[in-house]
Amino acid sequence: MDLDERKLKILQAIIRNYLETGEPVGSRTISKYTDLNLSSATIRNEMADLEELGYIIQPHTSAGRIPSDKGYRLYVDHMILEKEEQLNQATQEVKEMHKILLEREDKMESVLKQMAKMLAENTNYATMISAPQVRGNKLKFIQISRVDPRQILTTIVVEGNVIKNSIISVADPLDDETLLKLNILLNTNLNGLAIESINLAMISKLKQQAGVYADLVGEVMDVVASVIKDDENIEIYTSGANNIFKYPELADNQRASELITTFEEKQMLSELVQDTLTEDKGTGIQVYIGNETPVKTMKDCSVVTATYELEEGMKGTIGIIGPRRMDYDKVISTLKTLKSQLDTIYKKSDEES
Repeated sequence: MDLDERKLKILQAIIRNYLETGEPVGSRTISKYTDLNLSSATIRNEMADLEELGYIIQPHTSAGRIPSDKGYRLYVDHMILEKEEQLNQATQEVKEMHKILLEREDKMESVLKQMAKMLAENTNYATMISAPQVRGNKLKFIQISRVDPRQILTTIVVEGNVIKNSIISVADPLDDETLLKLNILLNTNLNGLAIESINLAMISKLKQQAGVYADLVGEVMDVVASVIKDDENIEIYTSGANNIFKYPELADNQRASELITTFEEKQMLSELVQDTLTEDKGTGIQVYIGNETPVKTMKDCSVVTATYELEEGMKGTIGIIGPRRMDYDKVISTLKTLKSQLDTIYKKSDEES
């Protein structure tokens, strides 16, 4: 028969106390050990019922009770069920978060592309906007789950609700209890840590604790490390590159060709973004004139950038590229306004999600 909540709590208290002390457990001990606020007499009656049902036994007359094999089995099965429910809940939360984030990412991409286009039209200069990056990622959650008997899905969630998924092949199928233990091991040791602080010694310790599953844990840690590499691949949206031809000092064939290539290939723009985010002194606005810019092909230009910041340290760069004789006052005012608008739009998008 199924035990009611009170009997189950008393049985769990008996087992936990016996596991700690190795001594038979009496009703007085349980009355102090549980949060049921029951008298010793009531607990004795419940313990008598548990003994009659075969969940506990009395090894000696006048002694306390100890768990039977049947009691241990119920305790272990109930504990595994609780852990599975917690993991299933966490899995569902990750799935829901993933869906919301994908929708938000699509919205953000659309917003940034539209802003780059609008900025180019309003200023008659070339423009760029980088997608937000998380600076100093911290792990929020790790989950490994079975896709099929030979494949494991690894899901890494970091600050800024950035999600990384990866499929790992396994030689032998993993049962639910093993997956549960590995998830507990990973999350207990890694949640809240900055990814950059996870070192070889820490990984070695985790692999040692994982025993025969050391290789799987090593592959999961490779997925964690790949989050840093992904963060280096900055998504940049550009617009108005052809505006360069409106300015004679930039319009000769070689200069214009180099600038257009820079906007098309975007590698050097990534370097500009990294430089901007690194050198930002808190004002959010930086002005590079001529040779001051880190991009060689822009040595005859002026570049004005603004750093925008969203939730949990997510930062990106807005840039306007034009001739040295650009209208600095207008450009700086426009960027400050755009920073404010971007923050407002993002928060509104977040609330709608």
